[in-house]
Amino acid sequence: MNTIFDLAQRITKVEHPYIKNSLTNLGIVTDIDLEDDLVQLEFVWPFPNIPIREELIASIENVVNDLGFKLSFTERIMTPQEKNEFLVLEKSGWKGKPKA
Repeated sequence: MNTIFDLAQRITKVEHPYIKNSLTNLGIVTDIDLEDDLVQLEFVWPFPNIPIREELIASIENVVNDLGFKLSFTERIMTPQEKNEFLVLEKSGWKGKPKA
């Protein structure tokens, strides 16, 4: 039986495709909670209409599903302070868009 520890350990390893950092370290995935077989978390976007929104959600959903759980999430836009912290990490870890 997988636990919240197993879940958190796997989710914290999911990297942003263009930034050498995890979605949790970047502040994009927060407030992870597990109740029965339902994982609840929050996606926090640096700005509206993120072009890779679906890709980022799918990267977390794949981990959740692989562990036998279901995903439920809320979304919001980062506060100015959160966005500043994100931008610092983005700049220091930028690896660019992967080549097709």
